[in-house]
Amino acid sequence: MARTVGDEIADGADRLRLAGIPSPERDARWLMAACLGVPRDRLTLHVKDPLSGEAEFFYPHYINERLERRPVSRILGEREFWGRVFKVSDATLDPRPETETLVEIALSQPFSQVLDLGTGSGCILVSLLAERGEATGVGTDISPEAVLVAGENAATAGVANRLILPLSNWYSSIGGRFDLIVSNPPYIAASEMDELAPEVRDYDPRRALTDEGDGFSAYRAIAAGALDHLTPGGRILVEIGPTQGEVVMTLFHDAGLDDVRVHPDLDGRDRVVSGRRGP
Repeated sequence: MARTVGDEIADGADRLRLAGIPSPERDARWLMAACLGVPRDRLTLHVKDPLSGEAEFFYPHYINERLERRPVSRILGEREFWGRVFKVSDATLDPRPETETLVEIALSQPFSQVLDLGTGSGCILVSLLAERGEATGVGTDISPEAVLVAGENAATAGVANRLILPLSNWYSSIGGRFDLIVSNPPYIAASEMDELAPEVRDYDPRRALTDEGDGFSAYRAIAAGALDHLTPGGRILVEIGPTQGEVVMTLFHDAGLDDVRVHPDLDGRDRVVSGRRGP
């Protein structure tokens, strides 16, 4: 009897489960959906179909890559974030659900000009501009390859005409002022890198994860330049690690920012620190 899509998914999930891969059933299904070129939420309609030649060829390769702890997003070259699909590459951080907390907080108040420091795939900046049709933005990165990926994602989302993507080390090449500054900077201390899951440690670009120091150097640079790049009343939002809230809040206070707060993510962990320039 010919093997079905469901048979292959079950075998793939078993292999992932035996290897201790997190979420084996979900990953097996998502990889199969990509092989078949169908939406993930429609895969159930195809589980009794005979396995196509193309899926029969590609699916084992995808499973083998996942067994090497390569994330599904890296295998497929894309990741869902804030309701959209973003291209990712070896030059960009893999967008993660907890970063949506920053987007949600940013959208809770009006803004017209946004600066995204260390934009990577552009997921934060593109999501904000897609939700605010009159806003414009600047997204900086030190990686030319990341800037190219961000540009592709901006074009796909239809916002490329409302942003620019200069190469810049934080504020070094940035003039002007913005009513919103956002950033998800490298905040893992060098001493903590070995503790990360292989999917993160081995596949995200290292310089997007760690400052090779104590994990706070990016926040020091971002805080130091905030007042010079914010309009009166403008906001700044940064993603943090769950134990970094107090230190980053102190950096913001010391830089002269007002209304400094820490915000939790959906799991209740500290995830974003916000501040505001006074009037």
